[in-house]
Amino acid sequence: MKKLLLILIGLIASNAFSQNKSVTVKYISETITLDGVLNEPAWATADIATNFWQYFPTDSLQATQQAEIKMLFDDTNLYVGIKVNAPTSDFVIPSLRRDFRAGGNDNITLLFDTFNDGTNAIIFGTNPEGVQREMLLSGGGTELRGFNMAWDAKWKCETKIHDDHYIIEWIIPLFSFKYREGETKWRFNSYHFDTQANENNTWVRIPQNQNIFSLAYMGEMIFEKPLGKSKSPIAIIPYINALVGEDYENNETVSDFKYGGDARMTIKNSMNLDLTINPDFSQVEVDRQVTNLTRFEIGLPERRQFFIENADLFNDFGSSRDANPFFSRRIGIARDLDDNNIQNDIIAGLRLSGKLNNNLRIGILNMQTEEDVSNEIAASNNAVVTAQLKTFSRSNLSMMFINKQATKDYDFLPNEDRYNRVVGLDYRMASADNTWVGKYFFHKSFSPDVKSKDFSAGASTEYNVRNYQVRLSGVYVGDNYRSDLGFIRRTDIFKINPSFQRNFWPKTGKIQQHSLEVIPIFIWRPTLDFENSDYTIISRWDARFTNTSSFQVEMFNRYTKLYDEFDPTRSDDGIPLPADTDYYYTDFGMQYRSDQRKELSYSVEPSYGKFYNGNKFSFQARLNYRWQPHFIASLDLRYDSINLPEPYSDASIWLIGPRIDITFNKKLFWATLIQYSTQQDNFSINSRLQWRFAPLSDLFVVYNDNYFVDNRFAPRVRSLNLKLTYWLNL
Repeated sequence: MKKLLLILIGLIASNAFSQNKSVTVKYISETITLDGVLNEPAWATADIATNFWQYFPTDSLQATQQAEIKMLFDDTNLYVGIKVNAPTSDFVIPSLRRDFRAGGNDNITLLFDTFNDGTNAIIFGTNPEGVQREMLLSGGGTELRGFNMAWDAKWKCETKIHDDHYIIEWIIPLFSFKYREGETKWRFNSYHFDTQANENNTWVRIPQNQNIFSLAYMGEMIFEKPLGKSKSPIAIIPYINALVGEDYENNETVSDFKYGGDARMTIKNSMNLDLTINPDFSQVEVDRQVTNLTRFEIGLPERRQFFIENADLFNDFGSSRDANPFFSRRIGIARDLDDNNIQNDIIAGLRLSGKLNNNLRIGILNMQTEEDVSNEIAASNNAVVTAQLKTFSRSNLSMMFINKQATKDYDFLPNEDRYNRVVGLDYRMASADNTWVGKYFFHKSFSPDVKSKDFSAGASTEYNVRNYQVRLSGVYVGDNYRSDLGFIRRTDIFKINPSFQRNFWPKTGKIQQHSLEVIPIFIWRPTLDFENSDYTIISRWDARFTNTSSFQVEMFNRYTKLYDEFDPTRSDDGIPLPADTDYYYTDFGMQYRSDQRKELSYSVEPSYGKFYNGNKFSFQARLNYRWQPHFIASLDLRYDSINLPEPYSDASIWLIGPRIDITFNKKLFWATLIQYSTQQDNFSINSRLQWRFAPLSDLFVVYNDNYFVDNRFAPRVRSLNLKLTYWLNL
């Protein structure tokens, strides 16, 4: 009887989050004026989505300050009117820059699953000042990395702030969405961040052990009449880019003028065709520098707009950390004769991606890069073909084919580099409520003269309930597995990385939730009779407080065998640790992040312990100050002190990155990033003035300055860049 009662209680608890919420979207023929007032007669008769639930600090109560969402549509647009209640008009609005992050400020976000597959969503959001953000979400909302904030869409927003609420009015062209013609409903949810009540709220109630953006928990928006064919315009996005500068290292003046552009069109409401000619992928916003104390390459996120929409169709294969067969930043980058990464110009490219029907998505990418004979870089064709088939309610089976191939014969090109191909299958599992999620894959590469040990495989299964999270996971990467368009940290590994986490939810006190987690990571070398090459055992206690701050302590027990010599300091004159040696070492760390709602917020992360055969002390910090909504200043700092026994080198490594972001209004921005890295021997200034003179059309004026800092302070490269892009709908 006792067991039966416990089972019954468990079923009641799980079903408490199963809701069948819906809101009707009425069809209208009258004109809606975008003014943030909602005084047209149609708004008075619109259905209301309300009764929001708390997600933080608890998930068992309704929101203190409710939001009310109304939606209307016609043949061209979706109209959204929102009233967000608040005790006062004292809102947190850090910046007027588009694509802000939701945490630590007042805003409301809407998620639209237009194909009702629980896997992908289009997201729009805004804050009380009417600052817009839009993004794509993939992977069912199970991971933060499923967000893609680089995606842009044309839509309009107006807001009005009142003493005890603010009003939002949106007009979103239906061509901004992708959907099946004749559809009558979309899955829908919304989350609302309320800094005054210190609450995060959702329309459909979501348990706290799931992400607030989980696509497993959604209601429905039901259209009063079937959606018609969207009259999507053809978008033409030309650019010009002029640069002048001085290369002090080679004592030469640099100048360049480029032009080109992109074209975008929609095929049958749900497919995107993107074309690019002579694209300019120079980054007006530079990458943040990092300190690398590992033996492996570090991957940086993709920012180029051409690769963004439906990016999960191409990028989400394999293991993102150990065996990712396609990493789009490989295209347009090559290595010169000194093994340095340099830009490899792209001549042209096309990308077709989207839904063929509600159950099948496809992706086709083809790009041609230019030859650079002086650096022995071959012209090559880069192609990816993928297909994703929906299975069950929220799972999918995907296949991919990747090909990189030289388009000419070159005397300098080794036979093994003439082509590289990868084929594979991935299965992503997700239960209806995200209690069970998993990823399983098998990939095989093809390169000249390689006949064996050229595949990778992996399996991961996670079980996630309120008090427990358990993962069983493993990856194999063969010694000869190769993907020239991928991100493969190393080959010849068999790795397991299970995890166990116990969550605690105190009823009272300042701690809102805390957890204990253990992650043992073991790696073996299959070609060496499965010799254990590495292990790391991570033990972690993590706490979140009711004021939104957090605290974490960690212990890392490590073992590393070096098969090649390695200098952990990465110094030019350092003596490397010898090959065929092994090391056991343990270190401890902590992290504290303050309340991000405050005008002055910060995080600190010190760590100390053994490091190979020596010791390492590290300290990271981030300091933010805002004078809202026009000014944000931040300072990123990292210091690593490495002390190794004689004759090996010691090192004191600094990475300092202050940033000033001034938003004069919602169209004019000025950001300056200063970076100082002793590891990369570089001091740089990137100062960028951006004028958004029309929707998604920008004028950039960018000043870059770089200096050597190792044993001297001398200029390296200085440039002034003028870039103009214009988004034209035909």
